[in-house]
Amino acid sequence: MSISWNTDFCKRLQIRYPIILAPMAGITNMPKLVAAVSNAGGLGTLGGAYMSPEQLRQAIQEIQSLTDAPFAVNLFAHMGKDQYEGWSKVITALQPVQQALNIPVPTPQMIVTPDHFEAQWAVLLEQRVPVISTTFGLLSDTHMQQAKSLGILMIGTATTVEEAIQVEQNGCDAVVAQGSEAGGHRGTFDTQTKPLGSNIGTMALVPQVVDHVRIPVLAAGGIMDGRGLVASLALGAQGVQMGTRFLTSAESGAHEVYKQALLNSTEDSTVITTAFSGRPARGITNTFIRNWNATGMQPLAFPTQNTLTRDIRNAAASQHNSEYMALWAGQGTRLLTDKQSAADIVEEMMATARTLLQR
Repeated sequence: MSISWNTDFCKRLQIRYPIILAPMAGITNMPKLVAAVSNAGGLGTLGGAYMSPEQLRQAIQEIQSLTDAPFAVNLFAHMGKDQYEGWSKVITALQPVQQALNIPVPTPQMIVTPDHFEAQWAVLLEQRVPVISTTFGLLSDTHMQQAKSLGILMIGTATTVEEAIQVEQNGCDAVVAQGSEAGGHRGTFDTQTKPLGSNIGTMALVPQVVDHVRIPVLAAGGIMDGRGLVASLALGAQGVQMGTRFLTSAESGAHEVYKQALLNSTEDSTVITTAFSGRPARGITNTFIRNWNATGMQPLAFPTQNTLTRDIRNAAASQHNSEYMALWAGQGTRLLTDKQSAADIVEEMMATARTLLQR
């Protein structure tokens, strides 16, 4: 089989292996994992969307202190504005959860989502991060020109061929083709018309995107080992983006009960839900999701629902209660390992890939 992992994408970024750490916004203490993946020859990515500008600057500087290799920072292209339509029904539905966790019931005035994007963007330019990736749509021409003028490479996220074409037209240097197997939020641009996102499987999505864009395509969704890497390269991808695989690694900042829930899960444990954030995301089914589904209600729009449930998620984490945490995960969790280093995960993937390519 004539497949090389030294793809044009790797050459341009000057990384050894076509392995990208997925951005996992909301998980704390991630700089060590980001740096570890970059030091291992891949491209580490920091999920910075929920960070304040100062938190983002500190995280970037910590990564820079831990690695000289390229890394990326991910932001949401569009956070959206707070919307409170349906507040009274939603807050009534959540009161039993808030009472169970012993947290106060908030008022709308207490639930305000800060819009840090412009300040976050300024930090990325100031710190001259090597790569910026985005989710939830496209950046403005002005933002793209600012990044390009500094030599920053841009990566967009797409869940359909049409979105991938728009990413290319927007000026991005590569596109992540996010299959339905991927954990966490769906990158679908328009969730008004597609409330649960566009959900095409990775194997179906990647070759169709490859056939319709000229920029490098990075496969995401359900890829956990060297077999997934080789399959993705065979489909025409120039790299793979992986998040779930690294969540139980030694360097992961994920909560211990989150890690245990991942290790205890199977390929059938996850669902796509809007319960936690108002946007579709894949995670392990738990009491919060089941109880929300039983109400038959629609959540508040993103980001308001996400801000509203943050106290619930934080309280559940502090109480080591995974039943009310957002346990984002892809569909390949039987392939997880416990406390394996990021470097060992990368090297094991590459060893498997080399063996397969030699057959």
